[in-house]
Amino acid sequence: MKKSLQGRIIFVCLYVDDILFTGDDPTMIQDFKQSMVKEFEMTDLGLMAYFLGLEVKQCSDGIFISQTKYATEVLKKFAMENCCPADNPVEYGTKLTKEGEGDLVNPTYYKSIVGCLRYLTCTRLDILYGVGLISRYMEKPRSSHLKIAKRILRFVKGTTSYGLFYSSLQNLEIIGYSDSDWVGSLEDRKCTTGFVFFMGETAFTWTSKKQSIVALSTCEAEYIAAASCVCHAIWLKKLMEDLQQKQSKAIRIFVDNKSAIALAKNPVHHKRSKHIDTRFHFIREHIKEGDVELVHVKTHEQIADIFTKPLKTDALCYLQKKLGIMKMDETSLRGENVSY
Repeated sequence: MKKSLQGRIIFVCLYVDDILFTGDDPTMIQDFKQSMVKEFEMTDLGLMAYFLGLEVKQCSDGIFISQTKYATEVLKKFAMENCCPADNPVEYGTKLTKEGEGDLVNPTYYKSIVGCLRYLTCTRLDILYGVGLISRYMEKPRSSHLKIAKRILRFVKGTTSYGLFYSSLQNLEIIGYSDSDWVGSLEDRKCTTGFVFFMGETAFTWTSKKQSIVALSTCEAEYIAAASCVCHAIWLKKLMEDLQQKQSKAIRIFVDNKSAIALAKNPVHHKRSKHIDTRFHFIREHIKEGDVELVHVKTHEQIADIFTKPLKTDALCYLQKKLGIMKMDETSLRGENVSY
């Protein structure tokens, strides 16, 4: 391993383990910095404040991450800085097809909007489903597709100051939420998988992705989504062990479909599941070994719902708060810096 790469790995491990989790240790950190300076050419820039479009504000209460400046630049780039804000990124009940409606639009312009919005999902996970939806039509975009893309920009216009607030926490238990829509794609009848994981009160990893196969029932669609979520949970569990923060309990994953939970726990294949590819059944093994636990949650409390379908405004606002998305002035940050 090259010396520079080895140094980076050591730095990341020590930073995550000793600063974020185990608490403050000024002497150790200063000694580590001095050791690094002797080995590498380094400049100490202090606490992170801005990096690749990400704005970071730190204080004793926690860390607020946003992309306010980047979002403003994106709106200006596409002449949307004076547009009327939208209440939600994708209007409830919206369905798109490849044929679409209206004339063909400039694909380069359309792809540019999609690319800019996709980077914005680093902190704005409430637009993730909408960005994934318009990404499916970049080959031959039409005016109906562009209309949805601009609606997302209009939603961003009214929420540029929104971001994720990670409060100081002692509870490092990881929990997840898994969900799926039902045949959301009109072309190939495939469903969309969505899941999110929390450590504390704010989401730290999430996804929204169209499934690779056609599900024949809502139970199967939810089961496939849960399998993807379990796979990610096992990876997170091993990562935390490497960081010396072992998860002593099974990672709870909340699913709003009782049939999918029963299928994951029951090794007997019934007529509704005997055709499911065996690669999705590994979920049973991890449940048996106690790595994960599937727990039922009511549909209106399913946080991953925001990653699978368009929502009404009130439901969207509710799930935004659940995910830890808020305005800067809604946090408890007081503007003071943290010193280690």
